Amino acid sequence: MSSENVEVDEVAWAPRRRFGPRSAPARRAILEAARARFAEDGYERATIRAIAADAGVDPAMVMRYYGSKAELFTATVRVASDLEDLSTVPRDEVGRRFAGAMLGRWERGENKPEEAVLRAAPTHPEAARSMQVTFEEQILPALRNAFPDDPDIDTRAGLILTQGLGTVLCRYVLKIEPVASMDFEQLLDAVGATMQHHLTAPLKDAAAQGR
Repeated sequence: MSSENVEVDEVAWAPRRRFGPRSAPARRAILEAARARFAEDGYERATIRAIAADAGVDPAMVMRYYGSKAELFTATVRVASDLEDLSTVPRDEVGRRFAGAMLGRWERGENKPEEAVLRAAPTHPEAARSMQVTFEEQILPALRNAFPDDPDIDTRAGLILTQGLGTVLCRYVLKIEPVASMDFEQLLDAVGATMQHHLTAPLKDAAAQGR
């Protein structure tokens, strides 16, 4: 089989598989059906048989393309990113720009994969792993590009993720007031300012503090 007739399934990060381009519509249909089913039923109740029925394919085809329910879930919930090239953004604006990219999908209602991850992660290692991969493959590279000379950027990126996930949980999942009904631009100003602090404020040296 020639390389021109083979494509890597970029949606499923683990494991990477190669399939012919003619299988792409079926694979996409399976992923869309899985997104909806995992979001509606949760990880435990969603079944390969139900996902296959929603996608209009045989259950064996789901297993062939994705290997297992856990691997399908991982492929499905890989978080889509609106992150731009932050290396072109002024450093004092990166926090708010990042907040907009992270929260924008939730505000527009494009958050089904992310919601499935957050609901499943506390009890399912594959969901938690998908969050780790999102952090490593999307968030860290974007912030490293913005601050290539900062040796603490990985720590700063982790602090930013805690801020973003906390906001998402309170506003969109738990719907805690007054955050749930807060004006979005006001929310971005507040969250962006905190993220900017994490990005640029000096990090205290824990070893030095202990002396």
